[in-house]
Amino acid sequence: MLFSFFAAMAETEREAIREATLEGLDAAARKGNQGGRRPVITSDMLHTVLRRKAAGEKVEDNRKDLIIPTGKNRGQNPSLASVYRALAEHEKTSAYPEAVEQAHVDFAVLREMQPR
Repeated sequence: MLFSFFAAMAETEREAIREATLEGLDAAARKGNQGGRRPVITSDMLHTVLRRKAAGEKVEDNRKDLIIPTGKNRGQNPSLASVYRALAEHEKTSAYPEAVEQAHVDFAVLREMQPR
């Protein structure tokens, strides 16, 4: 019986922490802040990679010429995985631009429906 009581208390505390976290994330989103790290690959870097890839150069060779402009890795080259991740994201958004726009509209509608 004591174990059940402590389990119920822990579940209640966990739910309270979860709600507070979600409220904090929502408040940050309303202020325009986004969680997580900033992307390492800037739009200029992505355009450089795309242009050089179209010219027939390998992505591995392009990576060596890119320099991270901000953050703790400023002045270093981005990882190959970061470059490929940025390329995949670019291809996804350019392949389905209407889906991306619809996702933005759906997100805005959901934010309006949430109680404040």
